Amino acid sequence: MKALVEVITKALVDNPESVVVTEKTEGKTIVLEVKVADSDMGKVIGKQGRIAKAIRSVVKAAAAKEDKKVIVDIA
Repeated sequence: MKALVEVITKALVDNPESVVVTEKTEGKTIVLEVKVADSDMGKVIGKQGRIAKAIRSVVKAAAAKEDKKVIVDIA
């Protein structure tokens, strides 16, 4: 899951080297925290959060195959 979020996020931003994804596991739940440069925050969130919702939808679909719950936080 972490690699999937990294690939998607790095494709969206101008500074892909500043993308950091941390993974925390809590039982069946995985929390992925995405940190990007301040100048790229708008590109990751999108208008009215549409891109962020799309990222979460893709990750949720991938997680469903593995019977896990994944939460994506954009910091």
